[in-house]
Amino acid sequence: MASSLAAALSTSLESFNGMPVGRQVALIGMIAGGLVAAAAILFWALRPTYAPLFAQIDSAQASEVMKALTAMSVPYKVDTVSGQIEIPQQKIAETRLLLAGQGLPKTADIGFELLQQETGFGSSRLIEGARFQRALEGELARSVAALQPVEQARVHIAQAERSVFVRERTPPSASVVVHLRNNSALTEAQVGAIVHLISASVPDLTPERVTVVDQTGRLLTPDISADQKSMTASLDHLDYIRRVESGFVERVQSLLTPITGPNRVRVQVSAELDFSRVERTEESFDPDRTAVRSEQSSEEEKVGADPAIGGIPGALTNQPPAGGTVGNQTANANTQMPSSRSQQTTRNYEVDRTTAHIQETPGGIRRLSTAVVVDYQDQTNDKGEVVRVPRSDAELENIRALVRGAIGFNEKRGDLLSVSAASFMPETLPEDVVPFWSEIWFLELVKVVGGLLLALIVLLTVVRPALQQIFPKPPEPEPVPALEASEEERRALTDESQAGEEGDEELVSLSHQASANPALMGPKGLDQQQLDLEAIREIVREDPKRVAQVMKAWLAEDGN
Repeated sequence: MASSLAAALSTSLESFNGMPVGRQVALIGMIAGGLVAAAAILFWALRPTYAPLFAQIDSAQASEVMKALTAMSVPYKVDTVSGQIEIPQQKIAETRLLLAGQGLPKTADIGFELLQQETGFGSSRLIEGARFQRALEGELARSVAALQPVEQARVHIAQAERSVFVRERTPPSASVVVHLRNNSALTEAQVGAIVHLISASVPDLTPERVTVVDQTGRLLTPDISADQKSMTASLDHLDYIRRVESGFVERVQSLLTPITGPNRVRVQVSAELDFSRVERTEESFDPDRTAVRSEQSSEEEKVGADPAIGGIPGALTNQPPAGGTVGNQTANANTQMPSSRSQQTTRNYEVDRTTAHIQETPGGIRRLSTAVVVDYQDQTNDKGEVVRVPRSDAELENIRALVRGAIGFNEKRGDLLSVSAASFMPETLPEDVVPFWSEIWFLELVKVVGGLLLALIVLLTVVRPALQQIFPKPPEPEPVPALEASEEERRALTDESQAGEEGDEELVSLSHQASANPALMGPKGLDQQQLDLEAIREIVREDPKRVAQVMKAWLAEDGN
């Protein structure tokens, strides 16, 4: 095995030396370039993917983080363009937790722990007030940075200037600068929450004197004016309408999903609301309901006739009675019946009255328009196949009744309701399932497999052909017909082998064939002749004595 390998190597070297210099340089360049390219591809494929450890970090904090990474034996590199610290992507979450346990990176905001530091005896009241204000600003910045879209925040508070004159007092104000995360934005509700958080934390600070600005310099708090107030009111109305419609949609979907199944019902609600402010006073009377408020009654009765009253009106009639007739008149008066009787009653009645002051709150529902689409049902036919069939009218009517109760359908109000069935298109992927090709492990696998395949292609298409040029495959030897030797030649070879050392059967056969038929070294291919010469040289190197004996035998035969 070693001898054949050495022979092949020597043959390859001889063939390589026989090539032109330009071809030799080209082959060496192809082999070296292919190996370097394959090594570079494998290094890229097997090298881990690096990603930024922190998006934004100060230089002082970055140096401490790098020291901690070196102590934890975590490989890292610094991006020459952005200056970010990058580590292998699969170690980011674990490394962040370990660094957080060490308090890295340290936050730039200083809170009330600033008040715990020793100040000495030379601190004035002004310095103490400034330290308290700085601590308060740091705590507020931490609270604002706790929001999901906010990465960093800074708060500046301008305290009120004290003055003995009320007119010259300046109310406090505050400014907030927020650094938002990538592709993030603050909603109006979140901006309002930040404004109210700052105003509620500083005494005498009103929300109107709080300003919020993002990292691009865009003002997030609106500048309230007459036109902007109306625009803000319109936007608030649209937002309220959207929330009302979303509430009805969620109510109907939560009611129908257990019946139809998930993702098999679609609901849309259009609400027409009344945002007009109405104040009115009503006064109504009920004539059927009365009550006695006051009652006054008087009664008068006269008994007998008045003697002074009667006769013909005039002066002669109105004369005093004559003497001696008074007693008789009294007796007659006692025997007479009452001459007159009167009774008078006055009653005051109060009619029922209702007075109401009504103030209607804006946002009342004028009309609702609701559309519900339900997916077809899945049924199994006689052949065992699953088919989609439309829902029956009775089931649609049942769904229609449920929707009426869910949205508070009012026909007098002019509400509209439409319920129909349709075949939905099947969804390829659920909304909550992440495709596997977007996972990190899949991307790493594709990178490694692609690198290996590319390196293999380079080796097979560049390096292998060049090696075949340098180390050609030896051709298979042609079969040589066996030659019969004469009796004398066999006897001579036998005597020689007995006189000397033990003969080599392969060498004797080769010498016998060469002496018996000298034409074997004649018309052969160049490659075959070269192989024969190499084989003879190998035999000479291994056993020169035996070759000498063969040569003597050949010379003896030529002499005879």
